[in-house]
Amino acid sequence: MIDDFYTRVVSTLLFPLHEQLKRHPTASLLRSLERSQWWSVERLQALQLDRLRRLMSAVSQQVPYYRDLFRERGLSPEQFRTFADLRRLPLVEKSLIRQQGERWRARSAANLVTQRTSGSSGEPLTFQLGRHRIGMDIAAKWRATRWWGVDFGDRELVLWGSAIESDRQNRLRSWRDRLFRSRLVPVENLTEARIDQILDQVKAYRPRVLFGYPSAMARLAWRAKERACHFRELGIRVAFTTSEVLRPEWRAIIGEVFGCEVSDEYGARDAGLIARQCPAGGLHITAEALIVEILDDTNRPVPPGETGHIVITNLVGPEFPFIRYRTGDRGALDPLPCTCGRGLPLLGSLEGRCNDGLVALDGSWVHGSSFNYLLRELNGLKAYKIVQEDREQVEVLLSVDGVLPAGFEQELRWALRRRLGGGVQVQLRRMDLIPPETGGKFRHVVCRIADTTNASPNVARWHS
Repeated sequence: MIDDFYTRVVSTLLFPLHEQLKRHPTASLLRSLERSQWWSVERLQALQLDRLRRLMSAVSQQVPYYRDLFRERGLSPEQFRTFADLRRLPLVEKSLIRQQGERWRARSAANLVTQRTSGSSGEPLTFQLGRHRIGMDIAAKWRATRWWGVDFGDRELVLWGSAIESDRQNRLRSWRDRLFRSRLVPVENLTEARIDQILDQVKAYRPRVLFGYPSAMARLAWRAKERACHFRELGIRVAFTTSEVLRPEWRAIIGEVFGCEVSDEYGARDAGLIARQCPAGGLHITAEALIVEILDDTNRPVPPGETGHIVITNLVGPEFPFIRYRTGDRGALDPLPCTCGRGLPLLGSLEGRCNDGLVALDGSWVHGSSFNYLLRELNGLKAYKIVQEDREQVEVLLSVDGVLPAGFEQELRWALRRRLGGGVQVQLRRMDLIPPETGGKFRHVVCRIADTTNASPNVARWHS
């Protein structure tokens, strides 16, 4: 078929060429990852430990923070012989990285790409990635995409929540997405009319892959079911969900309405692609690039199967290291291997990444990421929280170093009212420290409207 031929052209020629022009070693890394995924557990662990020692050698020489830390604690790279030896190093929070500034960057680093994230903790972070790290993240995603019989170049519909990111797509990126057949559909302000428009786009585009927020996909699916719309004949093979915990009812309705499998993904711009689900159901960790620790509230490791705080060590490159990095999420390791036969370790459960949406005056649901992107580039921002008690009022809590820019408060209120309705009252409150929710979990967008506690097709009954 012409359609399959075009996918092969993109996946074997155009996309590898695109990555080569950007000087990302993505294609060669993919070939390596597709071999190593079938290695034994023992061989993969040996690879991880070898890469850990190499990373320790590099950061102890090139990264000022770790150079001083190794000297102060009398450490040497040779001491990192087991996974337990990682505990010789401190846990890392976003705040520590921000405090260190340039001391977190390797002296030999060059041509780094600056990125920003708010993360599940609601604390923004500016960081930098080298070409090898970027290539590894893309290659890991590429490998996991192929598990499902789809590839780069297959028609993909990306359901994403940030109008700001959408607006920033320049002409070159737009043409690239067209060439690779990836179409971005903003999913903020999901009124019934807007949902119907998106469903019409799905029918017209006939994607083979859906990618995006599971909450938004489920909202579309519920609306389609209400309208008795049928999508099973479109040939959608898989829906990749990310950025939120995939709730069972969301998985069920997405699979039912779109007639496809649903694969969960867990990752972050800072930590990397941590895990993605295979057709056999295993949530496979990218072991060639990462070490995952699960710690209790006293920072001690818990046995596989027990839930704790997820801590990541990214093994790729010393340029801007993430070593024993707190993700702000909770989960557990799976003690059992996957029936697919891959030796990659598994995450057994995920409990973190709470990212509520808000309810607009007209009853439409607005995805929380719209506000993440709105706030995360504010200079000096340490943390924020948006709380909605009812449709008419929203409170924004800000923890910021220094003075707010002139006009910021007015711009913030205007942006929130544009999304939620002109009659919404926006209260801005600055705080030195923003407290977590009951139980210690931090959510940066919290909707407390009473009728959002039931998950159902109705817009105003959507979040727990």
